[in-house]
Amino acid sequence: MQCASPVSRRDMLAACGAGFGMIGLAGMLGAEAPASGALAPKTPHFPAKAKHIIHVYMNGGPSQVDTFDPKPALAKHAGQRPASITGLKTENGTLGLKPSPFKFTKHGQSGLEISEIYPHVAQHADELCVIRSMYTDIPNHEPSMFMMNSGHLQALRPSYGSWMVYGLGTENQNLPGYIVLSPGLPVNGAANWSSRFLPGIYQGCHINLPVGYDPRTVLPFLQNQHLGRDSQRRQLDFTQRLNTLHADQRNHDPLLDARIASMEMAFRMQTAAQEAFDLNQESNRTREMYGINGKGGDVFASNCLLARRLVERGVRAVQIYTGTGQPWDTHSNNDAQHRQLALGTDQAIGGLLGDLKQRGLLDETIVLWGGEFGRTPASQGGDGRDHNHWGFSLWVAGGGFRGGMAYGATDEFGYRAEEKRTHVHDLHATILHLMGLDHEKLTYRYSGRDHRLTDVSGVVMKDILA
Repeated sequence: MQCASPVSRRDMLAACGAGFGMIGLAGMLGAEAPASGALAPKTPHFPAKAKHIIHVYMNGGPSQVDTFDPKPALAKHAGQRPASITGLKTENGTLGLKPSPFKFTKHGQSGLEISEIYPHVAQHADELCVIRSMYTDIPNHEPSMFMMNSGHLQALRPSYGSWMVYGLGTENQNLPGYIVLSPGLPVNGAANWSSRFLPGIYQGCHINLPVGYDPRTVLPFLQNQHLGRDSQRRQLDFTQRLNTLHADQRNHDPLLDARIASMEMAFRMQTAAQEAFDLNQESNRTREMYGINGKGGDVFASNCLLARRLVERGVRAVQIYTGTGQPWDTHSNNDAQHRQLALGTDQAIGGLLGDLKQRGLLDETIVLWGGEFGRTPASQGGDGRDHNHWGFSLWVAGGGFRGGMAYGATDEFGYRAEEKRTHVHDLHATILHLMGLDHEKLTYRYSGRDHRLTDVSGVVMKDILA
């Protein structure tokens, strides 16, 4: 678990186990903490359409021409290198054009075309806004992951989840406002959800849950084995008074304040986390909707269901990574890997969309699907696809986005974004807008200037707003 400022297992034991630490733990034992301090809900710049975001992150970069951007011209020119693509360089070089083996069909009243490898997602076509004209700056995983997460190519800026919690606070004071669900670490690791120069309490809380999602072991050291309720309450009051004196003497150093706040959150999670992470409270029908078969190992599906439970309880931002490293990085065996990766994510994402909708949560929750970039329509090594930052697809649903539409377009081969080109800064600006935040006004003073998620760029894409 990584939450707020770095906290060691010894610190966590002190906070949630024996409790013999100088770092204090405010909050009512087993009760909702008062909405105050850095995480208290804040008034947005203007009325918001969305309250939460769930980002299903296809880390590694899925192929747009195999998922949501059909290109029949690839079959006509298979193996060729037309003049329109010969000048485009990729990281590792490519061969001739490679058609997708997957069939695209129209779905919903909108007739949105979606690949056969995403049949469950396709059932929600009329909720999807597929942006087919995305582009980013560099075709390498590390900087592109930083760009998608923090609007910058280097590990120097806060993640968008941190910006959201900084700007809006969170509706549940007993859970972190920004939670990252990832089995192991993706490329860049915890730097993807860092708060950087924002106060540490806004950093993403990474949770790698054990197989089986036993709520008693969802996080280590959640139970105090040494003190009863009344004794722990007295100890907490005492240590909090000591911490207040300690902080006053150091002019409330931001790192110290973040560390204290982190321990306070850890204490409040003793009860809140066990309830929120208890998937056994869900019906068999709901679990089956996500594709959870009860045999263990359904990590992605369980994380999608958990994401719904978290936003239902007021968590502001939830990220779900497909897996460790970059699983969608299909430099070889692209077709088989894409079929397998889609099989492992399709039903869970479809279940998430359907579950949010039937509970009335989709209207206030943005769901974002995509990777850090796309892949080339030309082959690499005969059966793979290389990185492609010139043009790729992702989709958004709910939270004030128009559904049942494809926005923008790449060229006839799916190589370069040409129509309504959309940079990652534009995506961030639009998401913040739907959350009630003006991306030009959401700033933080650091190192002599005002910083923002979108740097000095970004345009709200009003054409895709409901």
